[in-house]
Amino acid sequence: MATDHRSAAGTPGHAAPGGPSAKSAGLASGWWKLDEKTRFSLLLLAPSGIMLILFQIVPILIGANASFRDWSLYDPQRTWVGLQHYLYILTDPNFLYLVLPNTLLLMFCSVSIGLCLGLALAHLLNRHFIGHALVQTVILLPLMVAPVIASMMMRWIFNDQFGVVAAVMDALGFGSIAWLSNRWPSFAIIVFADVWLWTPWFTILLLAGLRSLPKEPYEAAAIDAASKWRVFTHVTLPMMRPIMAVCIVIRSIDCFRTFDQVWVITGGGPARQTEVFSIYAYTEAFVYLNFARGTAAAIVGAVIIGALGWALYKTLNRFMEVSR
Repeated sequence: MATDHRSAAGTPGHAAPGGPSAKSAGLASGWWKLDEKTRFSLLLLAPSGIMLILFQIVPILIGANASFRDWSLYDPQRTWVGLQHYLYILTDPNFLYLVLPNTLLLMFCSVSIGLCLGLALAHLLNRHFIGHALVQTVILLPLMVAPVIASMMMRWIFNDQFGVVAAVMDALGFGSIAWLSNRWPSFAIIVFADVWLWTPWFTILLLAGLRSLPKEPYEAAAIDAASKWRVFTHVTLPMMRPIMAVCIVIRSIDCFRTFDQVWVITGGGPARQTEVFSIYAYTEAFVYLNFARGTAAAIVGAVIIGALGWALYKTLNRFMEVSR
């Protein structure tokens, strides 16, 4: 019987070891080595993963590439300029002395006030009283309103000519105030709108945390005849610290990129006095038509909020004893 001395590489229909067919076969074998539950989970995650790559990762990479080029929307040369746009952003007085302070102040005021009000409302809703369902519905109503609509409402309410607040102040003899023509009244309205919108969010999470607390510490406090204030400060708050820390970190990151309320209520005015980070990036890209500089501003902001979120979590983890 004749012996076939042809190698597998020379035989038609067979791929050389390490070739594309071998790699595909390796991937296929690796896929089938996974258990059925894991394969099913990966298939369920695949559509969202593809959408994430197409509409999140790819635009970020395109923007990162544009931030290093001369990419103005009216004349996109796309020539490489390196860190020129980043240096402009980091040395811009408007960014350093208006945008960043306004953004951090808005974040601090909105998060702190919203957290305190949310905790108070959560304690109120954690009790049973007549009309509990009605009060809960009214408190949670702002969650059903779009931020743009709520901001338009605030703009009309505080209009100095025919707004509701102006009419009430005229009736009381105080005269009208140009709320949206000065920096701090305008900024206060933005904070008020943001707090009104997001306090119910704090309320829902903190209420869920309150209802999940164990009963034994409260029973021990009742036996010791502790006052309600001492129960709140020595029992409730220590057990609520992990939930409060999570709320603070998530809301702080979200507040840093606030756009809707500021753009609708003031547009960053008067004279850029209420401009925050998201308005600054939008203005550079789509008002001054400098897409590269706007993208560079967005990346700088992403780095800042990433570092700020990490530092905030570490600080809360140390001083509030957040359990991991």
